[in-house]
Amino acid sequence: MLLITIDLLPGGHASHRRTVASMQIANITDLADISDYHIGAIEGANPLTGTPPRSATCLVAGHERNQTVWALVAKAASEIMLAEFDEL
Repeated sequence: MLLITIDLLPGGHASHRRTVASMQIANITDLADISDYHIGAIEGANPLTGTPPRSATCLVAGHERNQTVWALVAKAASEIMLAEFDEL
């Protein structure tokens, strides 16, 4: 499983770090050469967009595992943006 955490560092100061979102990417096809992944994401409240804390899930299907990890992260991010989020 991959865990991606998005932290905000206001002004670049680590002492003010806060997590704004996270995503879990889990292979659900026994590490096959072409795999499917379950994606789960959580976001904190965002005063800039007016969104409350929320979560969503989706699927990345048919990903070729011989690609860079960033290819999978990009697909996961693209799919989660299309997902329907539920308020927490």
